[in-house]
Amino acid sequence: MHSVRFDADEKLIGLVEGKLQKLEQFHDRIISSEVFMRLEHDSVERENKVVEIKLNLPGKDLFAKKNSRSFEDAADQTIEALRKQLIKYKEKVQDH
Repeated sequence: MHSVRFDADEKLIGLVEGKLQKLEQFHDRIISSEVFMRLEHDSVERENKVVEIKLNLPGKDLFAKKNSRSFEDAADQTIEALRKQLIKYKEKVQDH
């Protein structure tokens, strides 16, 4: 878990870790994950909280990146995108 240009508090880290663990119900062979939370400075200061997550699976990496007004919302959106990717990947693997 990496936080860039700010210090993530324990509550935020715990929230993201908890949501990531729930992804294991969609694919039980997740090797590791790497999370980047970053503040991007824009002129309007609206959706400048960015969350990027990379999941390492056997033979495949999945990646999602979302930005929002809050890190919690960006994390929710990113993890939902990864959940969809995991379901598609698992279906693809099972078909072969």
